[in-house]
Amino acid sequence: MAKAFDVIVIGGGPAGYVAAIRCSQLGMTTAVVDDFVYKDGEPALGGTCLNVGCIPSKALLDSSEQYHKVNHELEAHGIKTGKVQLDVGAMIARKDRVVKDLTGGIAQLFKANKIEWLKGHGKLLSGKQVEVTPADGSGKAEVYQAEHVIIATGSKPIDIDAAPLDGERIVNSDGALEFTDVPKRLGIIGAGVIGLEMGSVWSRLGSKVTLLEAQDTFLPPVDQRVAKMAQKEFERQGLDIRFGARVTNAKVGKTVSVHYEDKDGKQNIQVDKLIVCVGRRPNTGNLFAEDVDLLLDERGLVNVDEHCRTNLPGVYAIGDVVRGPMLAHKGSEEGVMVAELIAGRPGHVNYDTIPWVIYTHPEIAWAGKTEQQLKAAGVPFNSGTFNFGATGRARAMEEKAGMVKIIAHKETDRILGVHIVGPQASELIAEAVVAMEFHASSEDLARIIHAHPTLSEAMHEAALSVSKRAIHKAN
Repeated sequence: MAKAFDVIVIGGGPAGYVAAIRCSQLGMTTAVVDDFVYKDGEPALGGTCLNVGCIPSKALLDSSEQYHKVNHELEAHGIKTGKVQLDVGAMIARKDRVVKDLTGGIAQLFKANKIEWLKGHGKLLSGKQVEVTPADGSGKAEVYQAEHVIIATGSKPIDIDAAPLDGERIVNSDGALEFTDVPKRLGIIGAGVIGLEMGSVWSRLGSKVTLLEAQDTFLPPVDQRVAKMAQKEFERQGLDIRFGARVTNAKVGKTVSVHYEDKDGKQNIQVDKLIVCVGRRPNTGNLFAEDVDLLLDERGLVNVDEHCRTNLPGVYAIGDVVRGPMLAHKGSEEGVMVAELIAGRPGHVNYDTIPWVIYTHPEIAWAGKTEQQLKAAGVPFNSGTFNFGATGRARAMEEKAGMVKIIAHKETDRILGVHIVGPQASELIAEAVVAMEFHASSEDLARIIHAHPTLSEAMHEAALSVSKRAIHKAN
């Protein structure tokens, strides 16, 4: 007889492991099936985010920023250094330690919450059974019974035929985290979130970076005033961003020869390494048996309702494998929601206030609607902006680039969107999310006393600017 659990979660990333912990907290016997194996050959929890995504990329972003500051920014503070040496191997090793510490921490949380970790590939069978094939290929598959199943298998990078990966010279975002030296010339296909972050890492370390973006617009999901300011700053830093550039072929020889077409016709660049960053797709391959009628959409996403229920009773799906932004924190909140619904409690995720962050320098962060979305929908609005360069704290930090933009409904003054490019935007956006969750108006935010001197004063002044009352700006 198959071993039974109240809940089996397929996938151990931020959506899956958070769902499992909350299920256990609510008194349910819980198991997680996950087949991720780290580069050292050891099984690891945390999925893409902790192992080859959010966490390692942020570790390298921070390391590269420290290197760049020592070389280019400390002298402005009166700090002079001698010759600076770069040890890429040590930098990668530090990144690996950060990853191992965090994934090991999840394993400890599983033990503390009595969650069983089934190391292998999970496949959904009929009757809410889950088949687990050992990740190392040893032994036979075992079948487990569940009262509820949560699918949280995440996503993986999209490959393109024009630039086939070879794992050495042409890589995806995973491979970009493992370079053993700094490529003299680095090409990146895609100037989205991942492309910009990876480009920033290696540019700071000395690469000449060229990003080939097929779209004509820079960061279409971002408020375009913010996007244009960010683009100008990135280009000032040396990133060569080429728009309307559709890659047709990439061949490996002594160099990587990248052929593309733009408005001026056929073009070519020679690079030492090429990173393919054209997006991600849901990880639904070999997810369910042929006799399981799990409904997917045309993009391969699992079809769910507003509470992440699939078309199969007792089966849920969360995170990158369902509609909505592919963001770790969105998946985690869906995991909590589903766990609480299973336990008979109310569960809810407000998709209108999910914060987005791009961890470049300056950072870009936003929540809510952009100006272009509101115009397209015919929603009347007022907006206010304030530059970081007009705040004392930003100037003291030598972080003058960037701004805060707040958009509020013209009639009710309710905050509809907040958009930031600048220092610590990833932290500042939290204030905007709290305000929007409580249906605050721009006047509410303007009336809150912000400490001086702080970066958050830019948020305060932007709120004042909505009604043309900013103190430190000519309205």
